[in-house]
Amino acid sequence: MTDTPTRLTIRRPDDWHVHLRDGPVLEGVAKYTAQQFARAIVMPNLSPPVSTVEAARAYRTRIVAAAGPGFTPLMTAYLTDTIAADEVARGHAEGVFTAAKLYPAHATTGSAHGVTDVANIRGVLERMEAIGMPLLIHGEVTDAHVDIFDREAVFIERVLAPLVRDLPGLRVVFEHITTAEAAAFVTESGPNVAATITPQHLHINRNAMFAGGIRPHMYCLPVAKRELHRLALRKAATSGSPKFFLGTDSAPHAIGAKETACGCAGIFNAPYALESYLAVFEEEGALDKFEGFASLHGPAFYGLPVNAETVTLEKAPTLVPDQIDANGTPIVPFHAGETLGWRFVG
Repeated sequence: MTDTPTRLTIRRPDDWHVHLRDGPVLEGVAKYTAQQFARAIVMPNLSPPVSTVEAARAYRTRIVAAAGPGFTPLMTAYLTDTIAADEVARGHAEGVFTAAKLYPAHATTGSAHGVTDVANIRGVLERMEAIGMPLLIHGEVTDAHVDIFDREAVFIERVLAPLVRDLPGLRVVFEHITTAEAAAFVTESGPNVAATITPQHLHINRNAMFAGGIRPHMYCLPVAKRELHRLALRKAATSGSPKFFLGTDSAPHAIGAKETACGCAGIFNAPYALESYLAVFEEEGALDKFEGFASLHGPAFYGLPVNAETVTLEKAPTLVPDQIDANGTPIVPFHAGETLGWRFVG
């Protein structure tokens, strides 16, 4: 596009990957997601993890109370080595579990109870394939000898490619992809494979974590990769392909939990998510593709209706604060101290 509009109105988007936490922090952060998005796929990596229908139903009630009216949380089942296929299928049939989440054990925050070997949940995955229930994947191997920057690419080769080949009817969302290899795999796979992309992986490469010193607020998992990978993700996100859609992976952590000897992984981007994404689409000359990525592709993949209402953003400077008080917990947001070129109007 040659001329940039001063206002952009699109169907109300959804966030297809978010961490809302629990307790006081949930009450402090849920409003930011609910302000911009109509629905959100909520990650189940609480402590203990959300692996039963009853736990998911109770968590959903707490989220609704914290977010207020007009927001719909879409719950997910945390897959473990011993989870029963009947429990997963029951939750899906009762409208509680929209999808199930595969965390390789110890791959990221709250994944200690994750799956140690995909073979252990083969029966669950076969049942999910049969009932059309999506599988959401954190795609990294956790072998100590594999370089952290290579873990996604190795996961594709060792785990994901064989899984997609053996269960071609299984609907798979490769979440928060970070590499050119992941973008290519999703593009070249059949219609049952899609991916979410975060705003941070479109904005930063791995240098951001080391600019002038250790930058803990730029640390997330999967970690940001080389510049060539960032550029590949931007190309995928702005391509107009229905295989790629919005998933913030917004993951709030208290400042003290980030700025410590062993800081937590996660970037809190919910307060200015749409402004952040829109900056990328403007830079890539692809504002006409933004509604598809933010509002249309995700519902189509999940078999859900597009939201009827709309949201509007306008060209205006938006200063992101250095920190946000999330109900008593100070959190540094993505783009802290920066000025973004778009403002969410509502």
